[in-house]
Amino acid sequence: MATNPYTPPDASGFDQLVEQYAPLVKRIAYHLMTKLPSSVSVDDLIQAGMLGLLEASRNYKPQLGASFETYAGIRIRGAMLDELRKNDWAPKSVHRKAREMAEVVREIEAKEGRDARDEEIAERMGITMEEYYKILQDTNTSRILAFDELGVDEDIISSGMLDQPMGPEDRATRQRFRERLAEVVSRLPERERMVVSLYYDKEMNLREIGALLGVSESRVSQLLGQAMIRMRARLRDWGGR
Repeated sequence: MATNPYTPPDASGFDQLVEQYAPLVKRIAYHLMTKLPSSVSVDDLIQAGMLGLLEASRNYKPQLGASFETYAGIRIRGAMLDELRKNDWAPKSVHRKAREMAEVVREIEAKEGRDARDEEIAERMGITMEEYYKILQDTNTSRILAFDELGVDEDIISSGMLDQPMGPEDRATRQRFRERLAEVVSRLPERERMVVSLYYDKEMNLREIGALLGVSESRVSQLLGQAMIRMRARLRDWGGR
C-alpha cells in the first residue's frame, strides 16, 4: 500500500512529535549519562536532544531508506554530543596528556613490535605509576570526546551509528573505518578487548564489568582508558583509506 510523502511538521505538529519521541530523547540522554561525570546535567542533554529532534524532523528524507526513528536517534545523539563539546568539562590538560600518552604508545609499539606496557609508558613519559593511572582515569572520564581528532565520535564504535543514511562514498569510507576499527579492537590485549566489548557491545557499566571480571570499578576504568589510548595511537593515521 502506498504511503503518503513525509512532510516536516509545523509548529502544532512539532508538539505531537515531541510527545511521541520524548521517551527516545530521554533514553539516549540517560544512556549517555552513564558515561559522564555527575557535573553534567541530564536536563541540558535532553534540551539539546529536543533541538536535535526538531532538526531531524526538518531534514529527514524517507527516500534514503532509514526509518524516521533511526534517523532521529542519530541526530538527537549528535546534538547531545555537540552540547558536550561546546561546554567541554574536561580540562585541556586531560586531552593534551592523552595525546602525549597515545604518541608514546605508538612509538613504543612501532619500535618493539608488541603491546606497550604500563611501566614503560610511564617511564618514557617521566611520570610515576600513580600519575600514569590518574591520566588513564581522566582519559576514561573524557572518552566521549576521545575520537574527535580522528574525525569521528565515540559512538561510531557502536555498529548502529555506522548505518546512518549517507551517500555511496561516505558509506564506503565508513565501511573501511568499520573494518579498521574491528582490526584495532581485535588486536587489543585480552583484558582491554574484553572490557571494550562488554562496555560497548553489551552496554554494561563499569560496576557491572568489575563484578563480572572480579576487579574494582576503578581498575575497569583504567583498562578502558588504556584501551582508548591504545586505539587512538593505532588509529592515528586513519584518513579514510
